[in-house]
This record gives sequence, C-alpha cells and structure tokens, in this order.
Amino acid sequence: MAAVTGNKPKTSPKAVKFLFGGLAGMGATVFVQPLDLVKNRMQLSGEGSKTREYKTSFHALSSILRNEGLRGIYTGLSAGLLRQATYTTTRLGIYTILFEKMTGVDGTPPSFLMKALIGMTAGATGAFVGTPAEVALIRMTADGRQPPAQRRGYTNVFNALLRITREEGVTTLWRGCIPTMARAVVVNAAQLASYSQSKQALLDTGYFSDNIFLHFCASMISGLVTTAASMPVDIVKTRIQNMRMIDGKPEYRNGLEVLVKVVRSEGFFSLWKGFTPYYARLGPHTVLTFIFLEQMNKYYKIYFLAP
Repeated sequence: MAAVTGNKPKTSPKAVKFLFGGLAGMGATVFVQPLDLVKNRMQLSGEGSKTREYKTSFHALSSILRNEGLRGIYTGLSAGLLRQATYTTTRLGIYTILFEKMTGVDGTPPSFLMKALIGMTAGATGAFVGTPAEVALIRMTADGRQPPAQRRGYTNVFNALLRITREEGVTTLWRGCIPTMARAVVVNAAQLASYSQSKQALLDTGYFSDNIFLHFCASMISGLVTTAASMPVDIVKTRIQNMRMIDGKPEYRNGLEVLVKVVRSEGFFSLWKGFTPYYARLGPHTVLTFIFLEQMNKYYKIYFLAP
C-alpha cells in the first residue's frame, strides 16, 4: 500500500492572500460607495432634532444629488477604499490563513462551528485595524449635511486622519472601536450561518445549480438576515464616530446611551434607519468582493502556480 504523504496542494503565499482580499474589497467599494453614503446620512438623520432630514433612502439620494452634485454621492470614497484596504485585507487574509490551518491533511474542511469562530475572530481583528478609516469615512460622508460653517472639510482620508490626530488626539482614531468590532462579529456570524443555509435551501429546490446566480441569490437572502441583526449596532457605531465634543464633553458616553436616546427621541424602529441602502449595499458588495477575489486567485494560479 502506498504511503500517505499528507502534502497539501500548492497555494498562494500569505502576502498575496492579504493583497487580493484588500483589492477585491476595494473593487467592490467603487460600485457601492453611494449606498454607504446614503446609509450613513440616514442613520444620522433626526439626530438631536424631532424632524428627520430624509423621509426615505430615495429622498436622501435625490437630496444629495440636488445639493452636492453627482460627485457628492462619491464623497468619502478615499476613506471607503482605505477601509477595505485595512479591514477586508486583514479579515479575508486572517480567515484564509486560519481556515487552511484548521483544514485536515486529507483536505477535510473545518466544522461549521469552527468556520463561525474563525469568521468572527477574523472580523473582529479586521474591524480593529480598520476603525481609523471607518471614523474618517463616517465623518466625510456626514459632512455635507452640516451648514458650511460647521463642516469639517476633510479633503481626503489622509487629511482626515492627520487632522483628527492633531486636533483630537490619536485615540480618537479608534473611537467607536468596540461597536465596530461587535458589528463585525455579528455580521460575520450572521453571514456565515444564513449564507450556507440559504445556499443549501436554494439548491434543494432543484431550480438552482452551483454558479454565480446561486451565490448572488444566497448573498441577498443572507444580506437580509445580516442587515436586520447588525443595524442597531451599526447605528451606535455611526453616531459615536461622528459625535462632537460639546463644552468639553462628548455627546454620548457609551453605546447604551446612544441606543436609549435613539429609541426615546426617534422611536424603536429608528434603530433600523437606513435599512434599504445598507441591505442594497451588503449583498452586492459581498458578491462583487468574492467574484473579484476568485478571478484574481484563478489567474494567479494560472500564471504563477502552474507547474
């Protein structure tokens, strides 16, 4: 009987996995950045006042286009790209490495529970690394809703990071880090569970085969579950990262205070404000990220790993 060698198939270097993860996320962000802008504006709408600036997501989008022009819907793109370069690079890189570590020598993949733990660990780590870019993104996308005299006026993400560090201290770059990490844990756990279940359920109908269309449909169903689960944490993160100091004191002391104020002043369902653009962004962004990632991996294997 031939001896089992236990050799795993040749794979790309770790640095390439990190690079491709970030590039895939950045490519997807170029397409969905306007939805991120609308989502952030919706979540801040009504803050500190009894009236909402925007009645619906479409009202928000038309208002932004009317007041800030076509370029206005891409406000904060540089911060969105840096967020992907940091958060997605770290998250996908760590997930891929841990997944390979937990895969048996015979190619047996990790259990579902282990996949969930790997996903949550990778998500939380990536969120910590990506928080400075997230803070810059929230502030840049929120700026246009302020009167000209009150705008921060960051010209790009690096200008934002430099000014935040100089004007408010380096620790401000990690403001809202805990809810950002909590959101990443919720998103990764919900996505993994709902995506695999949706994919299997659709395959069981007999109307789907394992292709991009199936991945898109499963992603959109998964996105619905993930959006509903993560939005209350996301609105906490958004408001904390955008808050100002008033008479030397922050507007909010912690995430719980944000939740209480939102529910009391704006109603319980305001915790899901911006649901439509958040949902519309999440599914396509996931699909586009993995399509770009698969294509880069495919061509890397053809040109660099082929014998």
